[in-house]
Amino acid sequence: MEDDGVKSALKKCAMGFETGEVVEEYAVEDGELKLVKKKVTRRDIPPDIKAVKMLLDGGDVTGFSDEELLSERERIAAMIKEDKFE
Repeated sequence: MEDDGVKSALKKCAMGFETGEVVEEYAVEDGELKLVKKKVTRRDIPPDIKAVKMLLDGGDVTGFSDEELLSERERIAAMIKEDKFE
């Protein structure tokens, strides 16, 4: 894992970002697969204050062991699941 990738992801979370999703539904018509419905959604993810704090504090994760990184990833994933961005 590169430090630049981690810093980039942390900055993205700290600044907030926009994400999109495309869902396509197909059906078989006359023996061919045809697109019958396409739904495009866009969602704004607000800035994450903890990511901002980590950047300001100089949060360095390079000294973390693999186990510590996995534990931190699980903790953050649980926090994300608790927060509902609607």
